[in-house]
Amino acid sequence: MAERLAGGNVALALLANTIATGAALVALILTFGSISGAHFNPVVSVADALEGGLSWADTFTYVLAQILGGIAGAMLAHVMFSLPLMSLSHHIRSGPAQFVSEFTAAFGLLCVIWGCSRSWPRIVPFAVACYITAAYWFTASTSFANPAVTIARALSDTFAGIRPADVPLFIAAQFAGGIAATLLFRWLVPKLPSVAKDILVAHNEDT
Repeated sequence: MAERLAGGNVALALLANTIATGAALVALILTFGSISGAHFNPVVSVADALEGGLSWADTFTYVLAQILGGIAGAMLAHVMFSLPLMSLSHHIRSGPAQFVSEFTAAFGLLCVIWGCSRSWPRIVPFAVACYITAAYWFTASTSFANPAVTIARALSDTFAGIRPADVPLFIAAQFAGGIAATLLFRWLVPKLPSVAKDILVAHNEDT
């Protein structure tokens, strides 16, 4: 929608994507937080597992669901806008600047999550959405910060897409940034493993 209505104005298209992403994140984290902890990001789930919040078996299930959900979302968007169900992206996103951008995006995201989840857990949905909204603009990569999103966007030859050949670079940077932030907070807050559960939103594992 942003690409079609922006009339070639890239900044306007990016702003539209930013607003939609930030608003949707708040709504979705609040909606699914009580069910699954609102894990939409493999980097977040792996970081949670490293700190004892998730078992590795659950982490594998989460990551699989995240990737499949991302792909299904891309296909749904294509259906809604009368595009081919899948179309590999030709949008080139390569080079050191992109790697550093994605490292920074994921590093900042995990810092926000680790910092807010223990002191102000109720504001996590808003803090995460605000960070991603801002990171669209202060990173050269427009802050994917999520391997599942990266894979899904490789299947969409639109403004938001990424060339499949560039996906491994993005995913490596995202995990590197997320793990670096987790290690930083392990040092800043030595008791982090004992309080890491419910990294995003408190949830009932029985539901």
